[in-house]
Amino acid sequence: MDFSIFVTPLGDDLIKTYSNQKGTLGNKVDFYDGFEFSKKYKVAILGVKESRGSQIDSVKNSPDSVRKQLYSLFHSTKIPILDLGNIEQGNTLSDTLFAVSQTLASLIKLDVIPVIIGGSQELTLGMYKAFEKLELIINLTTIDRKIDFAQVNETNNNSYLKDILLAKPNFLFNYSNLGSQSYYLNPDNEKMMHKLFFDSKRLGELQSNIELAEPILRNSNIVSFDLNSIRQAEVPGTSFASPNGFFGNEACQLARYSGVSDKLNAIGFFEMTPEYDVHNQTAQLVSQMIWYFLDGVTNRKKESPISNSKQYIKYKVVLSNSDEELIFIKSQKTGRWWMKIPYPPKKKRKLERHHLVPCSYKDYEQALKDEMPDLWLNSYNRIHL
Repeated sequence: MDFSIFVTPLGDDLIKTYSNQKGTLGNKVDFYDGFEFSKKYKVAILGVKESRGSQIDSVKNSPDSVRKQLYSLFHSTKIPILDLGNIEQGNTLSDTLFAVSQTLASLIKLDVIPVIIGGSQELTLGMYKAFEKLELIINLTTIDRKIDFAQVNETNNNSYLKDILLAKPNFLFNYSNLGSQSYYLNPDNEKMMHKLFFDSKRLGELQSNIELAEPILRNSNIVSFDLNSIRQAEVPGTSFASPNGFFGNEACQLARYSGVSDKLNAIGFFEMTPEYDVHNQTAQLVSQMIWYFLDGVTNRKKESPISNSKQYIKYKVVLSNSDEELIFIKSQKTGRWWMKIPYPPKKKRKLERHHLVPCSYKDYEQALKDEMPDLWLNSYNRIHL
C-alpha cells in the first residue's frame, strides 16, 4: 500500500527535533517520508487528528503533543518502529474512519501493530472496520469508565459501540470493558452486556487486583483506551475529567499487559485534550503508557499451549453440579493460565481460535471450590449462541 494516500508524514523540522538525542525513542524510530514500505517493521505509530465525535475540538491536536514527550524517553527496545505520521481530519467523519480502516488493514496484513494516538474514541470503529475488511473474527476490549452504546443516530465517542455491535455481517466474537464506574453506567447497557455474555470488570475490582485484567487483554485483538478512565489528578487534559479512575501506574500496567499479549493486533489511546493539559502531564502519562506497551511487545513470549504441550501442565476439574469437565492449562515458562471451552460438533470452524481462552489462577481456584468461573460460562455461551 502507498500510505501517503491517507497519511501525512511529519515535517523535517519535527523529525529533527524528535531524533536529535542518542538513545531516545525518537532517535531509534524511522519516520515515514513516502518511501516504499518494504522493511519489516513490528510497530507503527499513527496519529489521527479527528475531533468531531468529541465535545472538545482540541483532541485532534493530541498526536503531536504526545510525540514530543514520547520521543524524549529512553528505551532499550530493539524492535523496528515506524512513525507513519498523521491521518488528517477528512471532509466527513466517515472519510476519516475509512482512512483509518484502510491504513490499519494494510499494516495488520504486514503483521505490523498500529499504535493510534487520537483523536476521539469513535475512531475505534475505524479500527474494527480494518478487521472487517480482512474478514477476521476478533475480540475488542475498551478501557473506559462506561459502555459507549448511546442510542443516538450519529456516530460519536458515546455511541460508536452501537455501530460495531449491530454491524452486519458481524466479525466481533467478544467485547470486554475494563474500569467501569457504576455511576456512569446506563443500566440498559449493563443488561446488554449480560445478555450477550460479554466480559466486564469494575474499577474497584481491578484496583484491588490489577492482574484480573491480564487474561482479558491477552485475549484481545483490539484495545481502545479512553483516557477519561484515568483520574483527573493524573490526567488533567482529557475530554471528561473525573475525580475517580485508574492511577497512572495502573494505566501503564494495563498498557504493558496489552503489549505482551501475543494476540493483540492494534491499540489506540483517545480523548486527550492538550488545551487543558497542565504542565504536559497528560501527554507525559500517555507517552509512558506507550513506552510500557512497547516494552510489552519487546517481551512477548509467543506461547501456544496447543503447539508445544511439553511446556504446559494440564489440570482437570469436575464440578458436582455440571456435566462438563473443566480443563485448565498452565505455562511452566510464564505461569500464565488458559482454559479449554468445548465446541458444539456442528459449529463453524472459523471460531476455532477461540477454543482456548486465557484465564487466571483465580478462575482455577474458583473451580476447585466447586464453582463455575464466570469467564468459562460467558465463553461457553458465546460459542453456543
